[in-house]
Amino acid sequence: MLKITNMSKSFNIGTENQVNLFEGFNLEIEENKCTAIIGPNGCGKSTLLNMISGSIDVDSGEITLGKENLTVLKEEQRSNHIGRVYQDPSMGVSPSLTILENMSLANKKGEKFTLKKLIKRKKIASYINLLKTLDLGLEDKLNTQVKFLSGGQRQSLSLVMATMKHPGLLLLDEHTAALDPKTSRVVMKKTKELIEKHSITTIMISHNMKDAVKYSDRIIMLDKGEIVLDKESKDVTEKELIEIYRKNLEINEKIA
Repeated sequence: MLKITNMSKSFNIGTENQVNLFEGFNLEIEENKCTAIIGPNGCGKSTLLNMISGSIDVDSGEITLGKENLTVLKEEQRSNHIGRVYQDPSMGVSPSLTILENMSLANKKGEKFTLKKLIKRKKIASYINLLKTLDLGLEDKLNTQVKFLSGGQRQSLSLVMATMKHPGLLLLDEHTAALDPKTSRVVMKKTKELIEKHSITTIMISHNMKDAVKYSDRIIMLDKGEIVLDKESKDVTEKELIEIYRKNLEINEKIA
């Protein structure tokens, strides 16, 4: 279980532009469940993921994953426990390397190695089997540089790479936002299959209310660093989410 306790985060501290985004924030994420985080731009969604992953430090509070206190670990140390797929299809892969080289890198995550000994031939069969589950023919393109793949292919590869060592937590940062609707549906389907197959605790940021309802177990809506909705996905509809979302936007506009 991921547990966030009394977490606070401010930006531009000591200036007239100071923003206190999170103040005494608390959240528990259940194991083996997919939790969707939704909310308007600036509500704190990506900042939340960045603080969990360690790319942004918290000002105070504690973040734990199981028995591991992530707060005291550097980002590269946290990456041994956390898999992440970004909005940009090129961020989770090395475009200049081949599919085989990328998967070999992912398999070496958290280990010391040299590029000379990067690829282990005995691992290739397992890589091929993983790629076959995507039904995209990537298993026949092992020696193709990733920069020549489509956005959907790269995101699917990123998903496999992020989950191949069965992380304690998977972070999906609007990972289908840059894809066309048809490709997005394919990637979301593959995402759900991977999460369920490996029983991975997942946090998914999404602007797509339909995806949030369909592909998650729980939905949390943030607004200015606060939880304004927390429901099981089966208990809320896409229409209800859109109405709540719009009401919060209208309230914020009046306050502004």
